[in-house]
Amino acid sequence: MKKLSARRRHPLAAVVVLLLALAATGGLYAAFAPASKAQADESSQSLTIQEGKKLYEVGCASCHGTRGQGSSDGPSLVGVGAAAVDFQVGTGRMPAATSQGAQVEKKKNIYTQAQIDQLAAYIASLGAGPNVPTSQQYNPSDGDIAKGGELFRTNCAQCHNFTGKGGALTKGKFAPSLEGVDPKHIYEAMQTGPQNMPSFPDTTMSEKNKKDIIAYLHAVNGDETVNPGGLELGGLGPVSEGLFAWIFGLGALVAVAVWVAARTAKAKKS
Repeated sequence: MKKLSARRRHPLAAVVVLLLALAATGGLYAAFAPASKAQADESSQSLTIQEGKKLYEVGCASCHGTRGQGSSDGPSLVGVGAAAVDFQVGTGRMPAATSQGAQVEKKKNIYTQAQIDQLAAYIASLGAGPNVPTSQQYNPSDGDIAKGGELFRTNCAQCHNFTGKGGALTKGKFAPSLEGVDPKHIYEAMQTGPQNMPSFPDTTMSEKNKKDIIAYLHAVNGDETVNPGGLELGGLGPVSEGLFAWIFGLGALVAVAVWVAARTAKAKKS
């Protein structure tokens, strides 16, 4: 008894008891709480996918196939990811109109954001692809505008114009204007490469660079943007401005020269 009492009074006895109590508490929590939370999350995600499948069968399956495998009327959606769905449906390009031109154009969206999220979850379940970006990824407030302008002129201006006003492509296709486009949709377009546009995944263009481009577009096309030069001529810069001066300025000088010459010849005759 004296030996047992001495052990109980050992200076480390309280520490050992505390450690055993903490281990028991942690073990019980790990065994029960996370499991129930994981099951709840899985159940919620499963319900979202089921609702997305119902929407897909009504609005998308006729062109893209019953399981997203694609058909002669629409490409496969396996592996396009949630970001592609959020962009295409969020901008109204999908579902496509029954009669369309060389490319699918932006139009009024017919789905709520909750329905778009459900569709995106279902398509994402068919195969891994780019996820919908978070607001932190595309928020232009902390982007580098100068760097974004450099990147945009190098990679995007050939089609979208130097300030994102859009431009013509071949066979009736065109690069749409980026003025007023939601930053999230710009990010998703770079990530997924819709229609004629090449894709710029993170392995090609980093998340930071995408944000810089969005910051540049927000700076040149924002509501508070004022063009100090007056008429912007499409934002093309010195090329269009020089062409304008050459055609109209030089044309005016030629007209004045012809008028002066005609007046002089008439004066000599008289």
